[in-house]
Amino acid sequence: MIGLLIADDEMLERKVLYKTLQKNLGDRCTIYEAENGRKVLELFEANDIRILILDIEMPGINGIEAAERIRQKDKDCCIIFLTAFDEFAYARKAITVRAMDYLLKPYDETELLLLLEEAIRQAEEQAAPEKPAAAAAAGAVPERPAAAAAVGAAPEKPAAAADAPEGPAVSAVEGSASEGPERQEDGAGRAVSGGDMSFRGADMPQEGSEDFENSRLWKVRDMIDRYVRENYMYDISMQDLARSMNYSEAYFCKLFKQCFGKNFTSFLTEYRVGVAKSMMEQPTVNIKEIGRAVGYGDPNYFAKVFRRVTGQSPSDYRTELFRQ
Repeated sequence: MIGLLIADDEMLERKVLYKTLQKNLGDRCTIYEAENGRKVLELFEANDIRILILDIEMPGINGIEAAERIRQKDKDCCIIFLTAFDEFAYARKAITVRAMDYLLKPYDETELLLLLEEAIRQAEEQAAPEKPAAAAAAGAVPERPAAAAAVGAAPEKPAAAADAPEGPAVSAVEGSASEGPERQEDGAGRAVSGGDMSFRGADMPQEGSEDFENSRLWKVRDMIDRYVRENYMYDISMQDLARSMNYSEAYFCKLFKQCFGKNFTSFLTEYRVGVAKSMMEQPTVNIKEIGRAVGYGDPNYFAKVFRRVTGQSPSDYRTELFRQ
C-alpha cells in the first residue's frame, strides 16, 4: 500500500476529497489527513508517505513551507498542490519544491484521479527493485531525443509509433476535440520564438488589450498542442514543457488551464488514449504494442488509465469495436 496524504484546512473539502480517494484508490493507498502544515510534517515523519496533496493556503505552516521542508528530506516523493487562481503569485515561491502538478480548485474528479494514477506509477517505480538491464529496456518507453527538447522541434517517432494516427486538435476554449489543420501562424502573421510571444504586422493588437491576450493564449495553445502531438509517445512531463517554454511551473499550470480547461497530465492522458483507440482499429497490432506506442511501457498502467478515461479495459473496448 502506498502512503497518500491530503492536507486542507477546510474540513468539508478535505472530507470530500478523502471520500473520493478512499472509494477509488482505497485498495491501493493508505490515506492520511492533515488540517495544517504542522500536522503534515508530523504524519510524514511517522509514516511512509510517497504522495502528498497539499492545499497551498493553510494557517501556520502553509502547504509550500511544508513541502519545502519535506523536500529537504525526500527528493523523490510526489507533491501535488491544490490552489486557486489568485494564489499563483504565491505559488511561484515553490520553485525548489519541484511539484508534480498544481491542481486548480474546483478540480474535476477525473482530472484528479488521472493525476494520481501517474503519481502512483512513479511511487511504485521508485519502490520496485531494479530490473536487469535487458528486461528494463524491453518495456521502456523511448527517450525523447535532445532535438525535441524545445517546443516546435519535431522528433522522429519511434518505430512502434510510426504508424500511429495523429490525434485530434483540441479547442482552447471548449477543451473538446475538433478536426482541423495545424496552424503555424494566424491571420495577422504573428510569430513565435521559444516561450516568448512576439507579434508582427500592421494590425498588431495593443498590449494589455483583450485581443492581445486572446491572441497570446491561442499562440500558446498552438505551441503546446504541437508539442504534445509530436512527443506524446515519449516520457514527457509538465516540467519538461514548462521549462522548454521558459515558464515557471506554477505559471505554466495556470496558463495551461486557461488554454485547455484541464491540467497537463489529464490532457496528455486523454490524447494518448485517443490515439490508442484509433490504433485499436488495426487488428494486427496487439494491445501491449499500442500502449507502448502511445507512451506507456507498463501494460498494466496503460490498462488502468485507459479504463479511467473510457470506462472500459483496452480488451473490452476493442472487442466492442469489432462487434460493430
